[in-house]
Amino acid sequence: MDIRLVTRDDAERLAEYYRSNSSHFCRWEPIREREYYSEASLQVRLSDHEQLQRSGNAAYFIGFYNNNLIAHCSLTNIVYGPFRACNMGYGVDKKWEGTGTMSKICAAAIEYAFAQLELNRIMANYMRCNERSANLLKKLGFSEEGLAKKYLNINGRWEDHVLTSLVNPANLEYPLHS
Repeated sequence: MDIRLVTRDDAERLAEYYRSNSSHFCRWEPIREREYYSEASLQVRLSDHEQLQRSGNAAYFIGFYNNNLIAHCSLTNIVYGPFRACNMGYGVDKKWEGTGTMSKICAAAIEYAFAQLELNRIMANYMRCNERSANLLKKLGFSEEGLAKKYLNINGRWEDHVLTSLVNPANLEYPLHS
């Protein structure tokens, strides 16, 4: 699988990816306007994404197999200063579920967050009914931190989410103060 940051030139591919997976993704996403995933709408957002990526305020990864877009992973809401953290979101083409694709693209995003952006913490949250996400995050080393009641409006309903995080392993040793 090839993994890279998204560019505005990916609008057509992303539109097709979301169109072909709309019934698969709707269970895990907010209700969107009909045009949200149109090529024109994506073109505008991807221009913004490129700017955020250049400034280190977000990173949007896409994964390809044989030139077909099969997965996405984003690092958003990046905060620097003493927090140095972000949120991670992700999705995979229905046909590629269970193939290890999600682990690979998320691992690449995690490496980028810690090595390139020098973040300390990545947060990823999932609905309790999403066993695939629970297993993925556990496999990637995320730790459960709690439950947020009615955390996000997903598919027209306020859904509880399990809160997890992954701390940069380079920062796990705390200096002792004398």
